Amino acid sequence: MVARILTLRQLNRSLLARQHLLKRAALDGHSAISSLVALQSQIPNPPYIGLWTRLRRFERDDLTALLESRQVVRAPWLRSTLHLVTAADHQRFQAVIQPALARGLRSFFGARAKSLDIDRLIEIAKPYLEAETPAIGALRDKLLEHVPDQDKQAMAYAVRSYLPLVQVPPSGTWGVGTRATYTTAESWLGSAEPADLSALFRRYLAAFGPASVMDFQTWTGMTSLKSQLAATVAALVEYRDENGKVCYDLPELTIENADAPAPIRFLPEYDNILIAHKNRARILPEEHRKKVFVSAGRVLGSVVIDGFVGAIWRVRREKACATLEVSLFESPADEARAAIESEGLALLRFTADDAEEFRVEIAQHA
Repeated sequence: MVARILTLRQLNRSLLARQHLLKRAALDGHSAISSLVALQSQIPNPPYIGLWTRLRRFERDDLTALLESRQVVRAPWLRSTLHLVTAADHQRFQAVIQPALARGLRSFFGARAKSLDIDRLIEIAKPYLEAETPAIGALRDKLLEHVPDQDKQAMAYAVRSYLPLVQVPPSGTWGVGTRATYTTAESWLGSAEPADLSALFRRYLAAFGPASVMDFQTWTGMTSLKSQLAATVAALVEYRDENGKVCYDLPELTIENADAPAPIRFLPEYDNILIAHKNRARILPEEHRKKVFVSAGRVLGSVVIDGFVGAIWRVRREKACATLEVSLFESPADEARAAIESEGLALLRFTADDAEEFRVEIAQHA
């Protein structure tokens, strides 16, 4: 059978639908995070905005309560970066994504990581983390006390990569900043029945599909998964994009109409929808990529206009006035401009609820 060809707009609208960006979902925060698998959380506030933009009803306290009650954790995860993930999924899939964490260690430290005695470092770190819940800086110093001839940053990162860790609230909650304390996932969450790579791939497709194995590798930070997923993809629906690339999908899921209305949506910094595919053109046009990905470690907040990223945004605070600055890549229709202002005011009220005055400034990107 010849694989059905999906247009760019069909892939775009299907992605937006599965990400709850065509229609805000009537889900609670825990269910939403589970449906998205994980929310990137290099800094604490963006996941709150990511849930606000996707859900009908969401308050900042909703997510904070999930973190405090251990139903959701902030931990090193996909691509060896911090994510919010449900406690159950963290424990199910931690072993599956372990190669991404190990790859991150090799990528960041290279030769400095090769001589590390990982078992010895974990032996030192585990009881200390469980008893003291220290910050990473304190963990580095502790390791250096026992292993004085090694790079303390590489040693702490090795522990982070091979011993499953989670952050202890208030770390990761709204407005706290980037300083964080850690303990082991085992002591914080207990044990869970592990899942396998195939289960994670299916969860990925439900949130980001249709997609290729290469897309999945981009999202996870792992490599060489084709042979491991051969039996899995044989049971999936196979499509091709307009360039002939194979995309897989779950048989029970549908493809959205290319003309489905796509409302204005504000995405936070580092939103996973921008990082989940090898070819990001299904959501971010290539000509605008460098306006959003401004450096290797910085992804700006962006605005989805007619399904595709068409602007960036930031909030400027001056005393009691909160101003949302929107920089458009192209001039949208008057209707879209009005929707940007309306949705932008709602975003300001969510992010800067202590302000007395709210403004939205829309200009062309320089």
